[in-house]
Amino acid sequence: MSSLPRVKFSQLLVGSVIVFTGYVLAGSFPLFDKVNYVAPLLPITDVITVSEKEVFVVTHEPLPESVKAIYMTSCVAGTPSIRKGLVALVEETELNSIIIDIKDYSGHISFVPEDENLKSLVSKNCFAHDMKEFIGELHEKGIFVIGRITVFQDPYLTKLRPELAVKKRTDTSVVWKDNKGLSFTDPGAKDVWDYHVKISKEAYAIGFDELNFDYIRYPSDGPMNDIYFPWSDGRKKTDVMGEFFKYLHGELNPLGIVMSADLFGMTTTNSDDLNIGQKLEVALPYFDFIAPMVYPSHYPKSFLGFENPAAHPYEVIKHSMTEGVKKVNVFNASVASTSPLKLRPWLQDFNLGAQYTADKVRAQIQATYDSGLTSWMLWNASNRYTRDALLSE
Repeated sequence: MSSLPRVKFSQLLVGSVIVFTGYVLAGSFPLFDKVNYVAPLLPITDVITVSEKEVFVVTHEPLPESVKAIYMTSCVAGTPSIRKGLVALVEETELNSIIIDIKDYSGHISFVPEDENLKSLVSKNCFAHDMKEFIGELHEKGIFVIGRITVFQDPYLTKLRPELAVKKRTDTSVVWKDNKGLSFTDPGAKDVWDYHVKISKEAYAIGFDELNFDYIRYPSDGPMNDIYFPWSDGRKKTDVMGEFFKYLHGELNPLGIVMSADLFGMTTTNSDDLNIGQKLEVALPYFDFIAPMVYPSHYPKSFLGFENPAAHPYEVIKHSMTEGVKKVNVFNASVASTSPLKLRPWLQDFNLGAQYTADKVRAQIQATYDSGLTSWMLWNASNRYTRDALLSE
């Protein structure tokens, strides 16, 4: 059908099959209301099956000046009756963004990719068959959509390709698991890097506006005295992570993809890598935003002299993010110029260590502002958020 590319159909009769049995001249045709012909002729017996709906066009929402977001699991994203409540929360309050799982702790992905090699990754339990259309609906409402990708914690990939997995040192044929029974890939394995670049490109292609990378670290809990890294053993963890960050940036930044990195909260206050390869200064050059997970419940007893840091959300966030800003400023003076506004903390909206009332959630948001920052994201694994902590639109 050599002439077909020269014909533009903006809208046809839904579900119709049109058979051309002769030559059709350009111009009006009584069967159609809104057909725009730009080719002079169509050949004999060309058959066109008209789709039941217009071709979907992927869009991208511009980055808000200040991101104010909530997290949505892939299970919720795949359940329209539940997700609509979170969408309404964004529409009715100061929120302007939603973070949706692209690839979660299980190693499975939440949408059907075009790449045949990735289709086996689609979750059988939690995925959104209409993810592309759902993102489009969010864009129509002006909502910025961030896709979260769990990277090195990956039970699926370690089962599929055990040679990429972190192993037990006492028996390097056995895959190591953390205290939750979850396995990790070795951060030094380049095949793992390429694997996530493929997933990232697929996600951006269906409309995700920003890609948020989580678990970009070495394991932190479990039998740490019996752990072996077949691809990075003997190397500095920060060096390996820095190489991964640089590779990810080199592959995705040229495509115009906004990228953010989740780091442990104490990367803003500690000078070491927390034995997981994470240092704020190492990540800064390669991501548009850094998201320290400064949940007060995750800080150790005696932090800032508090017996229970979770009971003091304002103080914990204010101190942690102020120290983060200082680190960014020191980095600017010695290495490169970047804005402290690259810091966008994850804040706690779940009960752990203390009952998180609206006042406690709001105190964290205010502490973020008082640190000189403007963006924040709320985390609750069950996707239940404290409405009274948020300002109305």
